[in-house]
Amino acid sequence: MIQKTGTLYGIGVGPGDPELITLKALKVLKRTPHIFASTSTKNTYSLSLNIVSSYLHGVQIESLPFPMTQEPEVLQEAWDKNARRVLEVLTSGSDAAFITLGDPLTYSTFGYLLKTIKHFDPAVRVLTIPGITSYHAAAALIQTPVSEWEESFLVVSGAAGAAKLRDVIDLTDNIILLKTYRHTDDILATLEEKGLADQAVSISRCGLDGETVVQDIRALRGRPSPYLSMIIIKKKGKGF
Repeated sequence: MIQKTGTLYGIGVGPGDPELITLKALKVLKRTPHIFASTSTKNTYSLSLNIVSSYLHGVQIESLPFPMTQEPEVLQEAWDKNARRVLEVLTSGSDAAFITLGDPLTYSTFGYLLKTIKHFDPAVRVLTIPGITSYHAAAALIQTPVSEWEESFLVVSGAAGAAKLRDVIDLTDNIILLKTYRHTDDILATLEEKGLADQAVSISRCGLDGETVVQDIRALRGRPSPYLSMIIIKKKGKGF
């Protein structure tokens, strides 16, 4: 008898508040025997696991370490190793889930893992369960629409500074700038240069302890920002 390969579920657990996990995600988590969560190679802490821990009972939880580096060879080695480990569990016949903050296919580790797994085994069954993104939770927190009428908006990474912001700032009405924690001063300088500092608000740790909203982003100059920080820019006026 040929053993059936298990299904991998990519599950978005939302931005931080455990009550923002979808009903479908909870249903799958409660019936899936093996849960994977990404961690740094420097420690075993997982925020996504912390969010769902109260819902998990009698399941096997396994950390997949990923290095915080930009070196392609080091990253690829980690993707390959972790993808093979996931496939090892699936080929044993067990279903498994990989949990991730926000949405699994928006700036997520799961996207890279998925491509690597599919490279090794294109036939493996994967089901992705979307999650509420951090910027949608932040928009709800400050009670402002991400876009209205014919407005456009772009989601942009600020992990490398304001370069990408400068590339797109004139091409859209509104901007969601994620991962702003390292380069706040560079981003602030660009917004002031464009006359948009008053149209921007910073949100940090949305839905978590230490949640902070800064309406005057000039107050952030020279100050360290939490890792989970973003800036929402409404070019026609904040409205919050």
